[in-house]
Amino acid sequence: MTSKVIKGKVYVLKDNIDTDQILTAEFMKINPSTPEGYKELGSLAMCGLPETCPPFVNKETGKALHQIIIGGENFGCGSSREHAPVALGASGVQAVIAQSFARIFFRNCISTGEVLPVEISERLYDTLKTGDEVEILLDDQLVKIPHLSKELKIQHLGDLVNIVEAGGLFSYARKIGKIKYL
Repeated sequence: MTSKVIKGKVYVLKDNIDTDQILTAEFMKINPSTPEGYKELGSLAMCGLPETCPPFVNKETGKALHQIIIGGENFGCGSSREHAPVALGASGVQAVIAQSFARIFFRNCISTGEVLPVEISERLYDTLKTGDEVEILLDDQLVKIPHLSKELKIQHLGDLVNIVEAGGLFSYARKIGKIKYL
């Protein structure tokens, strides 16, 4: 029995989704450490995608219409801005499943504890369409695609799940006693 599961609708993208597509540079001045700033960043998630893409955020709620993003190779390439994974997390995205991630984006997902980056070898954007539902069985290291009766192996996540659940690297270090509370 799997105890940790992320389940939701997917938003399907392809290769080389960069941080300017996730959050354009003009919004870097927003302070995510305030409740207002955090909420505003969430409402702007994926604002750099072309207008031909399906809507990502519900304009009324300011929250993502999908809980999981499907990408291809090199997801999160571009700049080193932490605002990109923060915007995704603030919008309600729980995970990004991709073939590969830009190193800095991957690290920022973990450091901030906003979004779980999940690597998979299969190119899911050929299999799924926006709005499909998937389940990520974290303990079993699987992505389950119910409507296709398919289960696919993901890369081993190790402590990444615990770090993201704790709210980021520093919160996790405090939780396990590596950093003392002041």
